[in-house]
Amino acid sequence: MSKSVKLPKFSDLPLRNEDPWLSAWGLYGKDDELGTLNRLTNDVVLEAAKEIKTGTRQVFMPSLGFEKKVYQKPPRCVNDDVWTFNTQSSSQWDGLRHFAYQKEQKFYNGVTLDDIHGPEKTNVNGIHAWSKHGVVGRGILLDVHTYLLKNPSSPQYDPFETNSITLSTLLAVANAQNTTIKHGDILFIRSGYTTTFNKKTPEELQQYVDRGQPPQFGGVEQSEEILEWIWANFSAVAGDQPSFECWPSQKSYLLHEVLLAGWGCPIGELFDLEALAEECQKQGRWSFFLTSEVVNVPGGVASPPNALAIM
Repeated sequence: MSKSVKLPKFSDLPLRNEDPWLSAWGLYGKDDELGTLNRLTNDVVLEAAKEIKTGTRQVFMPSLGFEKKVYQKPPRCVNDDVWTFNTQSSSQWDGLRHFAYQKEQKFYNGVTLDDIHGPEKTNVNGIHAWSKHGVVGRGILLDVHTYLLKNPSSPQYDPFETNSITLSTLLAVANAQNTTIKHGDILFIRSGYTTTFNKKTPEELQQYVDRGQPPQFGGVEQSEEILEWIWANFSAVAGDQPSFECWPSQKSYLLHEVLLAGWGCPIGELFDLEALAEECQKQGRWSFFLTSEVVNVPGGVASPPNALAIM
């Protein structure tokens, strides 16, 4: 499925002077729709399968936030149902139609809004392109929440404020867990959003909503150091946070712009990592075999992950 190419240096980005900041358009061809998923070659997946040691399985998704209509089909004793949901309302992979470079208004590989909505629109950059082979490889969990609880002298973090998870913190977590990062890994960050959300009362959650727009969430910092680290190592990134990166941005740019529009790097949000974190702690290792089958919706923007970690 994937194309093994020599990875350019981060300092060589963008690959063409006329392209947006840090973009890698054309690296896998002008019509590529896989982006960094091209790093998940057959050899990378075979190596990742070595992570299966106990057969323990963990699911990432909470219940989907959808409207469900169940209806009978008389005179037979039969039921069917119809689901309606917003892909952004629960665990999801953001696809390559989701977020463009805002100034240039261009998506991955130069796709425009007119390509998506215009009179000659196509399904270009749709989520269906990822469904053929899925997101399959070696996953690693960096449990920032547990690390900060064990290290109160470290900078503290509130998932419901505009706090940044720095690269130095992520590297410290990996070191504390003795987690080795390999090229092509799929990164998961447990910030503590889910466990914090579950402890809040309805009144506290309403107070947060009443703050108004823009919402404030903690997440990964906006920095070139973070971007270079992701570029050098990962095929996809995800977290338990609503936006993966801290929100609103503390810089003049968003990670979403570079990751999705620049590199075609999937961003996973609102993943339920609680049970996985518990199992990783139990086994004393934070790497696993990941399989995630996105839905085959031609021209889709995002997808529930349908993800499974096998340890």
